[in-house]
Amino acid sequence: MRTTSHIRGAALAVSVIAAILAPATPVLAAEPPRADLRADVDRDGRVDVAGATDNAGEDTWTQTRGAVVLPNIDDDTRRCPTSGPGGRPLSDAQLAACNDASDTRVNGAADAADLARVRSVPMRGLSPSASGTLRVVGGAKNTRVFLRRAGGWVRVDAATRLTAAELRAGAEFGVETTDVVRDHARWGGRAVLRLTVTSRGTTTSDDVTLRVAPLLTHHHLQAAQQLLVTRVAGTDAYARRQQAFVRGLAAEATAAGITAPLFTFDRYQDVWAQDFVEPGYVSMAGPGGRRQVIRVMLRSAQPDRAAGRELFERLRGRGVGVVQVSGVRESEEWTLNSMGNLETVPPYTHAGRSFPAGRIVMGERKDDGSKPARAMRALLGAQGFQDPLLLDTSWLHVGHVDEFVQFLPAPGTPRGWRIGIADPEAGLRLLRDAQRAGHGTARMFSVPGSKDLPAPRETIDQALASKWLVADNTMAAQRIRANLEVLKRETGVTDAEVVRVPALYTRGTEHGERGERVPRLTRLGAGDVPEAVGEYGQQKRLARGGGRAAGPGRAVMTSAYVPGAVNGVLLGRDRYLAPRQWGPVVGGEDLFTAAVTAAYTRAGLKVSYIDDWETYHLGMGEVHCGTNTLRDASAAWWKR
Repeated sequence: MRTTSHIRGAALAVSVIAAILAPATPVLAAEPPRADLRADVDRDGRVDVAGATDNAGEDTWTQTRGAVVLPNIDDDTRRCPTSGPGGRPLSDAQLAACNDASDTRVNGAADAADLARVRSVPMRGLSPSASGTLRVVGGAKNTRVFLRRAGGWVRVDAATRLTAAELRAGAEFGVETTDVVRDHARWGGRAVLRLTVTSRGTTTSDDVTLRVAPLLTHHHLQAAQQLLVTRVAGTDAYARRQQAFVRGLAAEATAAGITAPLFTFDRYQDVWAQDFVEPGYVSMAGPGGRRQVIRVMLRSAQPDRAAGRELFERLRGRGVGVVQVSGVRESEEWTLNSMGNLETVPPYTHAGRSFPAGRIVMGERKDDGSKPARAMRALLGAQGFQDPLLLDTSWLHVGHVDEFVQFLPAPGTPRGWRIGIADPEAGLRLLRDAQRAGHGTARMFSVPGSKDLPAPRETIDQALASKWLVADNTMAAQRIRANLEVLKRETGVTDAEVVRVPALYTRGTEHGERGERVPRLTRLGAGDVPEAVGEYGQQKRLARGGGRAAGPGRAVMTSAYVPGAVNGVLLGRDRYLAPRQWGPVVGGEDLFTAAVTAAYTRAGLKVSYIDDWETYHLGMGEVHCGTNTLRDASAAWWKR
């Protein structure tokens, strides 16, 4: 009879035999540590090495997701020279060659805020002899990487090795690019970084993709922060008038709540401050949800325009860089390359296309095929965000889009903005209505004369009797209508979202109408305009427009007869500064001032006026042409 102990002993013996005969269970070796490189893919201002928010899409890049790096083209410590030995002027190329990315150091503040952060995920289980490298395997020519160590930032090159201790703790890198994208055929803006780690004979690697931030132009939903204007030196009559304009502009800026003082260009006496530069910006997400912004002053594609040098000489500095294009062909029309010929539609989405940072509009002369410089169009298009839209400015002597169109804030509306458009038909109606009411003998212009610039003397009757004025404004209305249809088709704007501002245009005296009752003073010849008003004195062009005459196959070209109200400055979401109209005064009221004020008031804007008759209007420009604006760039361009 078996006892319980006998049974248990037999069972134990069986289990021991079974264990001996059973196949051995393999011992799983610990998985070797893997390289894992992270960047701010979700654009929240931090690199997530603990979670997975920055994992998806780290090897791709879209408008809404993907790591961003800044072109570090400012001059944080103002180390860049503005003249050569003995004060000799530097060439344009030499001026442009220096910026923070042109050396191999981290310039400026210790936080190196202009550098995009990339981090390696801390690696456990590394051997004491483990090491790593970081290489730029895509876009290396335009990308520079720094490694943060105890002694500060050091440049990463082919000889740089990450120690086992750095890899265990997680390494921090700072990345910059040396330029903006200029041409996709040369560089598309991408930088691909590869971390490679070797430990115990095993090598692993991981890539992450960054793209340089797009260079964007400002739109009018961004608040004005500072105005730029040229201050003409001297004590002659023109200089005194222009200096008075500068003082008036400063007062208007203060009244609008702009606290930054005017920046005045003063070295080259080119009064068309809108035309030799277009302020823009690049930005990326920074810590705490703020944006890290570098202002970028985009110099006009006019290499013989000296005023653009002052951007390097005085504006470039901490947080401000300058970009200029090269390779501009002599055959490309000079005046179309002025930046008054570049405006920006505010953000919109329409017909399956989205422009979260707005869209550029520029003028071209369709009548003869002239366009802005190819190099500039290539640069703007290469940014991939503001796809330039070309409008027809053949009918304008100067040929700039700011002569007839603008974009106005419209808070509370679905789109958030409206189109402001010059309306020559409304201008003619004002004159005809006054004539029918018995005021045809009223002087067309109320501007007071001076000993060097007598006041124009024509009446409303004489203006309407001109064989040119009515025909020219009928033509201008047709051309503006065609351009408006393009804008409506591209943006989805409706007629209800268009602000029509009374205007009048004239072909001027340069085509021989002198004596035919078209006002002489509104279109002076080159010899009658102070040199500072000419777009560039040595060009020997008529005023700022280039002196092009109407010829076979070319449409008659016009410019503003009454100061162009749409050619003003948006000082705030509800404040607009227009050129003083100096129109016919009937019953103590300036007809054009009243009509312009009513148009902007209906659009929710408070209008003020500044006299630019002798300073800009007589040179074929207005307030907008003579000023420029730095605007707020804190909004995320990747969001709408």
